[in-house]
Amino acid sequence: MICPLDFRYGREEIKKIFSEESRLAYWLRVEGELAKAHAVIGNIPKEAGEEIASKANLDYVRLDRVKEIEKEIHHDVMAMVKALAEQCKYGKYVHLGATSYDIVDTANALQFKDALRIIKKELIELIKVLIALAKKYRNTIMLGRTHGQYALPITFGLKITVFASETFRHLKRLENAMEEISYGKMAGAVGTGAAFGDSFFELQNIVMKNLGLKAEIPATQIVGRDRYVHLFSFLANLATSMEKFATEIRNLQRSEIGEVEEYFEEKQVGSSTMPHKRNPITCEQICGLARVIKSNLLPAWENAVQWHERDLANSSSERFIIPHALVLTDWIVYKMKDVFSKLVVYPEKMMENIERSNGLPMAEAIMIKMVSLGMSRQEAHELMRKYSMEAKKKNMHLKEILKKEGWEEKMNLEELFNPENYIGKAKEIVDFVTEQLTKEIAEIEI
Repeated sequence: MICPLDFRYGREEIKKIFSEESRLAYWLRVEGELAKAHAVIGNIPKEAGEEIASKANLDYVRLDRVKEIEKEIHHDVMAMVKALAEQCKYGKYVHLGATSYDIVDTANALQFKDALRIIKKELIELIKVLIALAKKYRNTIMLGRTHGQYALPITFGLKITVFASETFRHLKRLENAMEEISYGKMAGAVGTGAAFGDSFFELQNIVMKNLGLKAEIPATQIVGRDRYVHLFSFLANLATSMEKFATEIRNLQRSEIGEVEEYFEEKQVGSSTMPHKRNPITCEQICGLARVIKSNLLPAWENAVQWHERDLANSSSERFIIPHALVLTDWIVYKMKDVFSKLVVYPEKMMENIERSNGLPMAEAIMIKMVSLGMSRQEAHELMRKYSMEAKKKNMHLKEILKKEGWEEKMNLEELFNPENYIGKAKEIVDFVTEQLTKEIAEIEI
């Protein structure tokens, strides 16, 4: 075994879709529908269509036999055709009028749909986990950070609702991507359908309808790879969000922050040499694999550029990028769900970090209060900037600077420096978002 998908990453349910045997089964299914359509139209005898369709499966066509034939003729689809034909009394009608990529691209569409259904289900489960987490920590105050620096207080629940909403948008994009790639073709070598004669349109429509697909009209020898670019762009976008969420957890787990932590098994080892380590290894894995998924977008773009009605340059790379991108995307969504399901949150550390900030995150609140007392916004901003810089320089609490400058007599500093009083509508936002998402995912069909 060479590929880590074989022994380290990926769930069996989706990996099975892209196994050699499954790929052959998808091809055979398309061949069977083609024969049935020919029989319905009257291009071949009814019994021929029935026989070919009944034997277009792995019970009759064995993978080892297909490989044996391919070794001789050096053509995988034709090897499948020959292996099916030799099992049939009416074998002469197998693959009638079709070209290889009528079979391959139509089978690809079936694989895409089956794989995306698995990812869709997992996305819904991830959203549910995030909704529950947001509700649980609706009132948990923490520091917001911008540019890696103290910003304003937020709640952990608000942070999680941002992740939940983003994931939900990906769920809608998945549905769009599934629609975009649900196209096959049965149009022959250059898309004219010449080998099917006058029955071309009817035959293609029958095949696609029976497979739950739509017909690519017009097509060349292949389905337009702009559809594949759309799919891989979606996968890259989704992977980017998973990397974003994982990166946030990795940052919040840093020793000097320590506000959340990946669940750590009782006997889990963090380092081969440092016994104290509790590393965010799952989130790190998600980040690394997300980069692999995103890298598959480049060959998908390149594959969309074909010579005339097609060349073969896309074929070899698609054998890699299609299974890898889909299997790994499912994997990191699954692992992200697992991380959030078991996430260890430290509210007391969040409050401790607020206290360590020397009141600087409340500078805006003081500025707004100064404006309400009659000072111009710009003047208040400059004054608070100076006070904040002095507090940082002297390592003093901002409240002490304000007291020194006589502001304690003009405003209630204790109230203004209470982060609970300056989280805006964070709690209400959590309520609104979780309610809306719960309602919307309940209406989505899996």
